Amino acid sequence: MSKITMMTYSKILLPGIFVWICVSLSFSLLGLIPIVKDYFNLQTLIAMMLIVLYAIIGASFHYKNSSKMHGLTLGLIMSVTALSLDVLITVPLVEIPNGRTYQSFFTSPVLWLLACINSITVYSYWKVKIKAKKHSF
Repeated sequence: MSKITMMTYSKILLPGIFVWICVSLSFSLLGLIPIVKDYFNLQTLIAMMLIVLYAIIGASFHYKNSSKMHGLTLGLIMSVTALSLDVLITVPLVEIPNGRTYQSFFTSPVLWLLACINSITVYSYWKVKIKAKKHSF
């Protein structure tokens, strides 16, 4: 595989890895805060607000070098990257030791809601910041 191809793949995957790390750390830290740790719905609400920020940062990083990728495509790739890391890392190292399963993790509506928010945020960022900028010239 050529160096350019590896750089392209890493540029596409890095925003999803970033979002996964940030969301994972957010849930971990929220689980340590006394006021929040016993309220999963509150943790989820905070994570939903934070994922918007993480998705914007990831998208801005990706589009920094004039990428022409459609925003929905990038958002979906970021979400699939994060979900893949959940399969490989989160579930076996965090969920299973805490008595949960792949099925319980991947059937959680919260997971899919976060993935949708991520994709919609990246698409919206692209539409407002990237596509609109191209049409304003």
